[in-house]
Amino acid sequence: MAVSTTVLRELHRIHSQLGDLRGRLERGPYKVQAHGANLTQQQNALAGTQENVKQTKKTVDQKQLDLKTGENKILDLKAKLNACSSNKEYQTLLEQIAASEMANSVLADEVLEAMEKVDKLEVAVTEARAQSTAAERELEKCRDVVSAEATVIQADITRLEGELAAAEQELPGDFKVNYERVIQAKGAEGMAEAADCTCQGCGYQITLNMQNELLLSKPVFCKSCGCLLYLAEAQAEY
Repeated sequence: MAVSTTVLRELHRIHSQLGDLRGRLERGPYKVQAHGANLTQQQNALAGTQENVKQTKKTVDQKQLDLKTGENKILDLKAKLNACSSNKEYQTLLEQIAASEMANSVLADEVLEAMEKVDKLEVAVTEARAQSTAAERELEKCRDVVSAEATVIQADITRLEGELAAAEQELPGDFKVNYERVIQAKGAEGMAEAADCTCQGCGYQITLNMQNELLLSKPVFCKSCGCLLYLAEAQAEY
């Protein structure tokens, strides 16, 4: 049941390349998902800022309405001054007018402050909208790149799968079961080069008997990690 070192080396190469390509193919959608999540975050930030502007404008409108109501109250109180029948009543009205004017002054400051806040928030909305637009463009760009890469990667996978099938035909039938078991369990990591009497998969020092079996092109599995071993090219005998 001799197994060609060249065939094993070729199989390991193909499995390694297939593993890399399949990994890249699987990572593509995750990249798109990450950009999508970023877009959602930017859109939520934009919506939150827009809502903040909306609520602040409502506050401004309400305060302006309260300010107008206060001004009308002052006018009404001033109109009553001429109808006062006593000095006490007159003084009471003056005090009410003064209190209302003070309250209106504070309210006017609050209106101005709220309007300044609206201006700042509208600038923030513009910035958030720009960031959201940029995130949307990045998402579309990522989708295009991932789609284009997937086409190329899938073509390479198809080609390598053909090469793999051809190489596997070189394996002895009675050995193929063990080979397939290792590959199904570990993929490319189920095979390892043996160089300088050491398994390159785990660093295990292979025995002299294992080394001799490798030189005779016999199937050898690492006693530590279970990898199917093959000789390094410099050590192999053809």
